[in-house]
Amino acid sequence: MMKNQKRGMFIFYDIFVGELLSWNVLLLIVIILIAFLYALSITYLTDIKVYHRQPIFFLLSLSLFYVTVGSPFTTISHLSFSLHMIQMSILYFIVPPLLISGIPTALWQRVWKLSKSVKGSKWLSTSKASLILFSVLFFMYHLPVVLTFLSNNPVAHQAMIYLLLLLAVLMWWPLVSPDSRHLLYGDQKRTYVSLSGILLMPACLLFIFSAIIDGINNPFLTQLTAHLCIPSQSLSVHILPPPFHTRYDQGMAGVFMLGIHKIVLMVLKRQ
Repeated sequence: MMKNQKRGMFIFYDIFVGELLSWNVLLLIVIILIAFLYALSITYLTDIKVYHRQPIFFLLSLSLFYVTVGSPFTTISHLSFSLHMIQMSILYFIVPPLLISGIPTALWQRVWKLSKSVKGSKWLSTSKASLILFSVLFFMYHLPVVLTFLSNNPVAHQAMIYLLLLLAVLMWWPLVSPDSRHLLYGDQKRTYVSLSGILLMPACLLFIFSAIIDGINNPFLTQLTAHLCIPSQSLSVHILPPPFHTRYDQGMAGVFMLGIHKIVLMVLKRQ
């Protein structure tokens, strides 16, 4: 019993205190700079105060972005598919709508005047294309062969993460845009929301069906445990409570992602 406790403490230290768990300082500096420029912009270019709803949304989106991408949660999320899908859901289904909602209309109009004007219909077609491309890439990202490749290629993995984030911002744009010309209303909005739910369903079902059949290995967890020279199951048992280290993990991952996505869509659909 004492040996298991000591082993658990050793693993805990390596994961949560040791070199495996690090904060992305450079990304934090960039985010703080963005927040500072945003605060200056709304102070001098709009009548909005920092404590109003839109700035809170914007700063909250930056905070959640850093937590999911630049904080130790990035490493922790690799311990199970459920945590990974919670991370993905926050990054792609919560951060983009909050970020866009945090852009004041007055500030956006000033930025828009500096750029080349395009018709709203082009934004709609771009958003639909982004939604389709995001859904395809998001599904492919979680295929076992692709996951294994990305786990062995950190640069490709980071490129995929940020590409999906860009596509996520574009696909959420018609639902929360600060420019009324780019917003969808009525039947168009309902159709777009339904399309979003349908296209993202396969990625959720992939985990649920995998859990029902045999399941798939988590290559990120395999790499992490190989670094510590311990079995994958040993790491999960010592760090995560049940059922995160059980066979239900993948099924939970699909349910978590499906639920978070549906909740966000329902909230935005009623606005």
